[in-house]
Amino acid sequence: QVQLVESGGGLVHAGGSLRLSCAASGFTFSKYAMSWYRQAPGKERELVATIPSVGGSTIYADSVKGRFTISRDNGKNTVYLQMNSLKPEDTAVYYCNLPGRSAFDSWGQGTQVTVSS
Repeated sequence: QVQLVESGGGLVHAGGSLRLSCAASGFTFSKYAMSWYRQAPGKERELVATIPSVGGSTIYADSVKGRFTISRDNGKNTVYLQMNSLKPEDTAVYYCNLPGRSAFDSWGQGTQVTVSS
């Protein structure tokens, strides 16, 4: 049974930083690329960043490029999202899952990030 548990969100001022974590279980984590997504109120879920299973290049949405960094620890079955220089428009619930069409049907509860101006 796949489980994705996101944590690390919170309330920060614009310009601040947060580090999100996603603990994964129920599948062979090290064999899969992983992504972070976010969904703001009234908006579609957006793919934010993707990291391959081992090595290779990370991919970022233009809106977060240069500010967010995705990383992973295959020994801990965990993927991270370091978010710096946060902006009010980064306010959303953040989720992890496999990228794009590979995403599991079951999503975690997400973690709320709120950036005040």
